Amino acid sequence: MKKTYLVILGMGLMLNTSCQKDLLYPESETQVSDQNQQPFSTAARIQSQALALYGRLRNGQFLGGRFQVYNDVKAENWINYSNNQITASNTWSQNVNTTSDEVQNVWAQAYRAINDANLFIEGMDASGTALVGATEGGHYVAEAKFVRALSYYCLLQLYARPYADANGSRPGVPLRLTGQSSYKDFSIARSSVAEVYAQILKDLNEAEAAAPLTYTDAVTNVTRTHRNAIIALKTRVLLTMGNYQEVITEANKIVSPSAPFTAAGGTLGGGVNFALQPNIVNVFRTPYTTTESVFSLPFNATTETPGGQNALAHYFFQNGSTPGLAEFYLNPAGVISDPNWTATDQRRTALLFKNGDRTFLTKFNTPSPYPDYAPVMRYAEVLLNLAEARARLNGVDAQAIALLNAVRGRSDASTVFTSASFSNGTALVNAILQERNIEFLGEGLRNIDLMRTLSDIPGKGTVPAVPTTDPRYIWPISGEELLYNSLITDN
Repeated sequence: MKKTYLVILGMGLMLNTSCQKDLLYPESETQVSDQNQQPFSTAARIQSQALALYGRLRNGQFLGGRFQVYNDVKAENWINYSNNQITASNTWSQNVNTTSDEVQNVWAQAYRAINDANLFIEGMDASGTALVGATEGGHYVAEAKFVRALSYYCLLQLYARPYADANGSRPGVPLRLTGQSSYKDFSIARSSVAEVYAQILKDLNEAEAAAPLTYTDAVTNVTRTHRNAIIALKTRVLLTMGNYQEVITEANKIVSPSAPFTAAGGTLGGGVNFALQPNIVNVFRTPYTTTESVFSLPFNATTETPGGQNALAHYFFQNGSTPGLAEFYLNPAGVISDPNWTATDQRRTALLFKNGDRTFLTKFNTPSPYPDYAPVMRYAEVLLNLAEARARLNGVDAQAIALLNAVRGRSDASTVFTSASFSNGTALVNAILQERNIEFLGEGLRNIDLMRTLSDIPGKGTVPAVPTTDPRYIWPISGEELLYNSLITDN
């Protein structure tokens, strides 16, 4: 079956298509009468559209909360508390299908973000860059390419086999690179995993070359992309692909060769200076704009909230005074049972809450209307990305150990690793992977780490383990896409 699509440019600007009212009512600077390059006719409109690109990412069904939740609860560290199908119980139980809400909603939101980015890039190429100038236009297009690359990366993590499976030759997702704003048949086949990753890296490389180095305030540095944030994302993408040498090359641009590790000591210099926070709790508390926060999606308590069934705090937070809150609690047999995660580690003492026999996560601790920022990437991840890449290539590597110690030591000063701590490089890699499991609990990286290393998804509670060969290892393609795209196939 074929169906034509109408996709509207959703940049927060109003479209007035009447043919006669313009004779009676002059056009205002905030209202656009048509799409014949009118959205790109003033610098203010261009800036509004660039900012609106992030609004698509921030949608609660996407990176505003649910993407992180799905990638955490799909793995082994959580027990379902509410059994609510609306709030990820099907994901937790490995029971999704093509028509499940989560499968269809993440797919739709990611492609809306991609389509907005495509339309914006085309509009800037046609007239926007000529209006604002090459430098500013390049900045805006870099933001759009970052949004597109990040959205495609997210799609691959749920709907496609890992790159490590057959070196990226498995089916990926449809690679749409032109904007859709009219009725027509937009059927398109799936590109391979490798082809989609190639486009992601192309976008990020081009964005890095054109992006601003920094903004004038901390909030903007955390909530809009810039050169160093793009480089940071590249380290994640390349690690997911198993391209360890390129992880090192990119990370060295924004990581100093020795402790204390900062972006200021990297090979590039300039730009936003990332650094670990001395106290990890501060990363997750107002104003959410520490030097460790590479990229986060902002909310506030009045006009911009993720919605109650989307927010990270809704899923994971309980502190005793709100006993009905939280959809999931920590699996007693999961990462919290690791004896190497010491009792005095601040990530236990300050970011976990025990209520009876259940333990909850308090990283996101502000209840309704849930203004906590949704973290997408932190500098701690860049350090561990670099550590893992070095350990995989060099074995028991001194800098890899120092990077691991930097992340562990700021929360657990009692644990200091040395080369004698590891019998070989595999032991060091396993320690880094377990550190990631502890450090990024609740931030949406666990299932990604399992998949990129072609590891089985461990069981939890009543849910058995999912082997890498099980069809449930990844999500099926959205039923809406299968219905209306005549060229697509399911996994």
